[in-house]
Amino acid sequence: MAGVTDRPFRQLCKQLGAGYAVSEMAASNPRLWATDKSTRRTNHDGEVEPKAVQIAGADPLMLAECAKFNVDRGAQIIDINMGCPVKKVCNSWCGSALLQHESLVAEILQAVVAAVDVPVTLKFRTGWDRAHKNALNIARIAEQSGIAMLTLHGRTRADGYSGEAEYEMIAAVKAAVSIPVVANGDITTPEKAKFVLEATGADAIMIGRAAQGRPWIFREIVHYLRTGTHLPAPLISEVRTLMDEHLRAHYAFYGEYLGVRTARKHIGWYVRELIDGEAFRQQMNRLEDCAQQLAAVNEFFELQLTHGERLQYRPTEEKLAA
Repeated sequence: MAGVTDRPFRQLCKQLGAGYAVSEMAASNPRLWATDKSTRRTNHDGEVEPKAVQIAGADPLMLAECAKFNVDRGAQIIDINMGCPVKKVCNSWCGSALLQHESLVAEILQAVVAAVDVPVTLKFRTGWDRAHKNALNIARIAEQSGIAMLTLHGRTRADGYSGEAEYEMIAAVKAAVSIPVVANGDITTPEKAKFVLEATGADAIMIGRAAQGRPWIFREIVHYLRTGTHLPAPLISEVRTLMDEHLRAHYAFYGEYLGVRTARKHIGWYVRELIDGEAFRQQMNRLEDCAQQLAAVNEFFELQLTHGERLQYRPTEEKLAA
C-alpha cells in the first residue's frame, strides 16, 4: 500500500469506520529520513490516534534507530514490515525476503522491541514460497521477542497477490500463539470479513486493496458484523462530498504539482466500476491543474445523479468488456 496509505487517506478510512491505520513503509536507512518522501510518510500532524508507523529494512541496529526516530516524531505503535513482496524491496533483503533468515528475524525483532517503549507489531506472510512456509516459526519467534501483535497475509512472497489467500495458516498461527493475530488477504466484502474471522479465529481483520476507491467498506463491515444486515450503497451526494474533502486534503498535503498527479490513482479507483467511469478516468488523467481536476470530479458525480441518488455500478458484462 506504499503510495496509497498517506495521511489524508488514513484519516478518511478512520472517519469511515477503520479502527486502525498504518503508515506507508518508512525506510530504516537514516540517509533517507530527511527526504521529502520520508518526511511525508511519517507526518502525523492532526492524525486520529493511534498513530502507527511501519518501518522496513534488514539491519537490526538501523531498524532500532528508525523506530526510536519515529517514536520521537509521534508514533505510538511501530510496525515492522516482513510482508512486502515487491522485488525492489526483497532484492534489498527487506520485506518478505527476511522470512528466509529466521535468525535475522529474531535479531531485528528483539532490537526494535528493546529500542522503544511503545508496542511493536509485525506484518508478515506465510513464507518465502510454497515449499518454504514458516509462518508458525516466525510467529513463535515474534512472540518470544516481545512483539505485541501479528498481522499475517495468507500468501507466500512468491505468490505475490495471485491465487487465493490461505486462511488455514492464519488459523494455525492464531492457535499457536497467545498474542493478538490479525488476518489479511482477499477480504473484499462484509460476508468475506465474517467468514475470515470465523475461519481463522483471528482477533481482527486488516483491509488493504479493497479500500482503494471504497473507503466506506470499513463501516459496511462493522455494520454487517454487528447486525447481519447490509448498509445501502452510499448516496452520490455523500461520495461527492467525501471525494471533495479527500482531494482538498490530498492537494494540501502534496502541493499542486505532486497533488494533481498522485490524486489520479485515487480518483481512478473511485470511478472504475461506475457508469462511464473509465471514459472519465482517461479524460481526467490529462488534467494537470488541481482546480480543474476537482471541478471535473464534482461534475462527474453530478452526472451520476442521473442514474439515481445512490452509487450505481456498471453491469457485470460491461465490467468484463472493459
